[in-house]
Amino acid sequence: MQLDHRAQTLLKALVERYIADGQPVGSRALSKISGLELSPASIRNIMADLEDMGLVASPHTSAGRVPTPRGYRLFVDTLLTVQPLDESTLSARMHLPAHQPQKMIANAAQLLSSLSQFAGVVVAPKREAAFQQLEFLRLSEKRILLVIVDARGDVQNRLLITDVDYTPGQLIESSNYINSQFAGLSFDEMRARLQAELRALRDDMARLMQAAVEASSEALSDHSDDVVIAGERNLLSVADLSSNMSSLRQMFEMFEQKTGLMQLLDVSSKASGVQIYIGGESDLVPMDEMSVVAAPYAHKGQIVGTLGVIGPTRMDYERVIPIVDITAKLLSSALSNS
Repeated sequence: MQLDHRAQTLLKALVERYIADGQPVGSRALSKISGLELSPASIRNIMADLEDMGLVASPHTSAGRVPTPRGYRLFVDTLLTVQPLDESTLSARMHLPAHQPQKMIANAAQLLSSLSQFAGVVVAPKREAAFQQLEFLRLSEKRILLVIVDARGDVQNRLLITDVDYTPGQLIESSNYINSQFAGLSFDEMRARLQAELRALRDDMARLMQAAVEASSEALSDHSDDVVIAGERNLLSVADLSSNMSSLRQMFEMFEQKTGLMQLLDVSSKASGVQIYIGGESDLVPMDEMSVVAAPYAHKGQIVGTLGVIGPTRMDYERVIPIVDITAKLLSSALSNS
């Protein structure tokens, strides 16, 4: 959409003022903040043209105007002046423990939330359905703790209730056998090989190994922690989002179920750089009052996930975009060097 210089200047001034105070912006205010030497009548004519283009709208309760989703889109695509952000300052605040990818991801989500004052979200790299190591710990008679270390080094625990009371020696023997024979294989591959080898094992050991395979497969197929969200409660203090209980309920259902959120952020992983999804414009965003600023992050040059900030459509994009951009770069570097 082509706008002349005056229209661009007025639209930029209107969006920035509306983001700052949330009130409809009138022609008198625009004449003061735009820096243009135009009469109020000229400004009103230009604003009427912008309204005809669907870039601004007039709430029925005010003579001032507010940006529409289409106006926000034009603003972020062509008129935005992104504020520079010191990467070293951000890096100092981002605690990324070496060799602990899950903690890195959780810390990145928390950093996005604390810096933006909205909700930070990170989609974790897809988990490989393979294990690095399994260990059995006897808790009591017929109760065993299965400790699963996946290919990323993350640890999960599962409780096994068995028919047999295994001795500590039997448990060590079983874990040594599994780790030496099957570490690094997918669970489908492991099942196939076990079928051929179980006949050579004692029945009680075979049952324990089958139970371990099923429990580990279930644990590493669990995607409940694939999306890490921090700071959802920040959005309760955002009037644009919290004033409508129906919209608020819809938003928190999205956080709880995570499926729609994953679909939205998965789209971002297929693009390069920061992407902005504006409510009312994108079918991927479930609420008109909500926007998402997202960027992919990588591991050794390969994109493995997405992170971003979820906030109101009336967010300070100039400030949030570099926060998302630099956090993605820092997380990529930390994962690649871990």
